[in-house]
Order: sequence, then structure tokens, then C-alpha cells
Amino acid sequence: EMLRSLVGSEMCIRDSRIAFFDAKSYDRGSFNPINEREYHYDIRYFKGHLNTDSVPLTSGMDVACIFVNDTAGEEVIRALKENGVRLLALRCAGFNNVDLEAAERYGLPVVRVPRYSPYAVAEHAVALMLALNRKIHRAYWRTRDGNFSLHGLMGFDMHGKTAGIIGTGQIAKILIRILKGFGMNILAYDPYPDKRFAEENGITYTTLDDLYARSDIISLHCPLTPETEYLINADSIGKMKDGVMIINTGRGKLIHTDMLIDGLKSKKVGSAGLDVYEEEGEYFYEDKSDKIIDDDTLARLLSFNNVILTSHQGFFTKEALHNIAEVTLHNIREFVEGKTLENQVVLGQ
Repeated sequence: EMLRSLVGSEMCIRDSRIAFFDAKSYDRGSFNPINEREYHYDIRYFKGHLNTDSVPLTSGMDVACIFVNDTAGEEVIRALKENGVRLLALRCAGFNNVDLEAAERYGLPVVRVPRYSPYAVAEHAVALMLALNRKIHRAYWRTRDGNFSLHGLMGFDMHGKTAGIIGTGQIAKILIRILKGFGMNILAYDPYPDKRFAEENGITYTTLDDLYARSDIISLHCPLTPETEYLINADSIGKMKDGVMIINTGRGKLIHTDMLIDGLKSKKVGSAGLDVYEEEGEYFYEDKSDKIIDDDTLARLLSFNNVILTSHQGFFTKEALHNIAEVTLHNIREFVEGKTLENQVVLGQ
């Protein structure tokens, strides 16, 4: 009897069907080997985003697996449930693209990957800082064109400068340790300060206004919530040092982009390194090189030689992709086997 139930359970696991949206070649490359070795799920890869138009593709599926630019609002969630989907699996840490209230109302559990590689994102933030400071992107194009002039490429010593870190989760703590290695002074803001970490690492928690006023570089590492939406705006930029560098590897809507552009034009903002953009969904992860960018705000950002915009690639390391696949498939197994969902996203979390 026990053997029969085990075989039945294994059949159930193996037969689980996953609708995998916004699938890229590198997703297949990280998910397929792990799935074939250990899980044996039936993964159907779809190139398009999950939205109201594509949700019919989930008919008869058990799990919908989505990424940062997929949309799971109330209408999509209702349709997922009607189509028989029993689990929404996010293969990312952020969940601001999911209507959690609707998910709870319709009884659709949501799981995520809370940690994949905090080193990847922290190191990318540092890469943006160094590239902007030392004008690496400009030097690269210049020397390729045979121009070896140093005019306009002057940077500053990171040593002795002050970095303001907004949000002190796992990524930010790794970044802080790296920047301390440069000999930087660290100011931090978090509504829930980690006082022990501050003492052990010689950093100072302070108010946002003080952080804005004293920081040479400001890096954003807070989640996107109603409280943090457009945290960087005309008012906050006005409180910053002249020539401040702003780095965002968090979520696009932490910054009001038009107000950032005004700050860049007035020279109040000296440079900006952005791995995210508030309207990135239509562009990021796609090849648009044969088209004109019809988003005027994005086009304007790209026109500044003191802005580096990367396509939400902070997470994009071999280690992180492997961890994302491992944890996502593990999350699905926990659900299929009726276990407690370790990485469930709960409303009001």
C-alpha cells in the first residue's frame, strides 16, 4: 500500500506541468539540466510575458512560472485559477508585479526566490560606480576610435568619500563591506536598522535627509512599496550634494525618471547608474536594436554620457541563474508534495 502511494506521488510530481513565461535561452540552460536530473517536470517555455492576452496558454497547467516583467494582476490571477493553475512561482525576489490580495482571495499560493546571489547584485552596483566615476564606458569607445586624450575622463578617489546606502538587506550589507574595502565612509538608512551590523562594520544609521546631504554616492537597495515609490524625486534630489552619483539596482519606480533627468540637466546629479527603469517591461531583456526607441524618457536617459543604463542584469551571473533554477524547482516540489511553502509570499509580509 505504501509503495503504491509512493509511486502515485511520484507520478503526480513527474506529471506536473509548468507554464514558463518570458523564457530566454539562458533560462532553459539553467532550468533544463536540474529538471532533467532531479525533478522531471513538464516545462512548457513561452517567449512572451504573462499578461491578460497570454494567460490562455496556462490552460491545463499546474504552475505558472514568471519573472520581473510578467504581470499578475487580479484579472490574470482569476484566469489562472479558472485554467487550473494551482501555484504561481516567481523566479525572482521581488513580487511587486503580483496582486497578492487577489492571489489570496482566489486561493493561489505565491512563492519566490528570496536569495539567489546577493553578491551578483552588490558587485554590479560597484561596477556601475567604478565605470561612472572613471568614465570607463567613454574611454572604451574613445580608444577604439584611436582617441587617447584624457580630456573629460577625470574621476575621484573612492577612498575617503561617503556612500549613502538606502535599505540594508543582504545585498546592501555585501555592498557596504566592499565599499568599506575601498576606505569609504558609510551612511545607511533603513526603517528597521541592524544595529549589531552597524557596530561590527563601523557604519552609521541616519535619517534620509542627512544621508542625502552628506553622500557622494547614493545606492538604492530598498523594496518597492507605496512608501518607497518615487523616493528619489525633485524634493530629495534638491537635498543632495551637487554632483551626487545615484545608483539603482533595485526597482525602477524608486526613482521618478523625469525628475532625475531634470537633476542631470541642471548638473545637480553628476552621474547615474541604472540597472532598472520604471517602464522597462517593454524593452529590458529584448533586442530592440532594429527599432526606434519610442519611449522619449528612456531615449533622453540614453543620450547622457554620464548615465550608464544596464538591462536589469545585476542578477545575471552563472551562480545566480543556477540558484534561481534550484530554488524555483524546489519551491514547486514543496507545493506538489503538500509541504509547508518555505518561500511563500504572504500579504502584508
